Amino acid sequence: LILYFINKCFSHFLPSLPENKILVAQRPLLIVANKTATLVCNYTYNGTGKEFRASLHKGTDSAVEVCFVSWNTTKISSNSNKEFNCQGIHDKYKVIFKLWNMSADQTDIYFCKIEAMYPPPYVYNEKSNGTVIHVKETPIQIQEPQSAIPLWIMVAVTGVLAFYSMLITAVFINYWQKSKKNIYHQSDYMNMTPRHPPYQKNKGYPSYVPTRDYTAYRS
Repeated sequence: LILYFINKCFSHFLPSLPENKILVAQRPLLIVANKTATLVCNYTYNGTGKEFRASLHKGTDSAVEVCFVSWNTTKISSNSNKEFNCQGIHDKYKVIFKLWNMSADQTDIYFCKIEAMYPPPYVYNEKSNGTVIHVKETPIQIQEPQSAIPLWIMVAVTGVLAFYSMLITAVFINYWQKSKKNIYHQSDYMNMTPRHPPYQKNKGYPSYVPTRDYTAYRS
């Protein structure tokens, strides 16, 4: 009891030791229009840790770990969730997470977690407000199929076909007019010589000589 009382008394006069704590700051919103995002996690740490791990988590409950990076005084390693394209880069008092080929369904809130792994005591930051990453849907551009034939060739071929069509039409009209004239001349110069009636069969006269009527001389 006496020792406990003495310790309590001296504890009021001893200076308070710095608390082993990690604080993280993130920007509240990040708009992604080109499927690529860069999220910076700034942190402060007043402990003596030498081995650290930083990770990026998705969702309000931080259920999905997107990727992480770990480092110590000699080595840095990084890994990513197979459903994301992510890389973590450590810099002095900040961790940069780069994400690419993001899709609209990956729009969510993301949290940075910084851990001091070694030496003990193990500490990590309290949950920050997070960063909402809004991935905009990329509009689908429908391109009209381009013709394999250049435009000037199509115009030239169309002109040649039109010219030959007009030429063939002119030749046909000319031929038709000439045929019509020939038919007209043949009808003008038909043989007008009278023929012997078919019932008169007098072989003494040519078929084109008219038969005499002898009844007029009997009277």
